[in-house]
Amino acid sequence: VQLQASGGGLVQAGGSLRLSCAASGRTFSRSAMAWFRQAPGKEREFVAAINWSGSTVDADSVKGRFTISRDNTKNTVYLQMNSLKPEDTAVYYCAAKEGGVVVTAARLYGYWGQGTQVTVSS
Repeated sequence: VQLQASGGGLVQAGGSLRLSCAASGRTFSRSAMAWFRQAPGKEREFVAAINWSGSTVDADSVKGRFTISRDNTKNTVYLQMNSLKPEDTAVYYCAAKEGGVVVTAARLYGYWGQGTQVTVSS
């Protein structure tokens, strides 16, 4: 089972990026999937999650700016990030768990991608 994250990069404050996370090896169409991020010297933090039917939960810090979505036909989850701020700079990880219930605790996700770097310049 692999989760392959992509789409990170360097962007100016106020810009946008779209992250993708493609799963292979099994289908996650009935599983909750999520994005987390980790900035240097900080703990990994929850960003957004989506259940199997498309209901979402967002961290307060990204509400109104980030949107998580999924395409079950492609076994892929996305994170559209708008109005980016320097404090959004981090390595972003996608994750999946058994079962469709959304949770925000990283320890409850059993599958993780390798991470993609997002850097927002001021």
